[in-house]
Amino acid sequence: MGSMDMKTMMKDMNEKMSSMPMSGDADVDFAMMMRIHHQGAIDMAQAELRDGKNPQMRKMANAIIVAQKKEIAQLDRFLEKHHGSAPMKK
Repeated sequence: MGSMDMKTMMKDMNEKMSSMPMSGDADVDFAMMMRIHHQGAIDMAQAELRDGKNPQMRKMANAIIVAQKKEIAQLDRFLEKHHGSAPMKK
């Protein structure tokens, strides 16, 4: 299940990114796309924690979750200030 699950997550993330309407503001578009990308990284890291066995990869997955959640919060604050609202949460 693990690798197919990861592939599905990547496909879903790419579909969300490609279907997102562009605002025309490079900063806003960057923040919105990166938010989707970072959520995809969190989803994949959570799958690693669920299915992975290697302690080094599990440690990396935990670090990714912490870092990406922090960056998503920064992106949300930027979007609230410059776009009027943050994108919908997952």
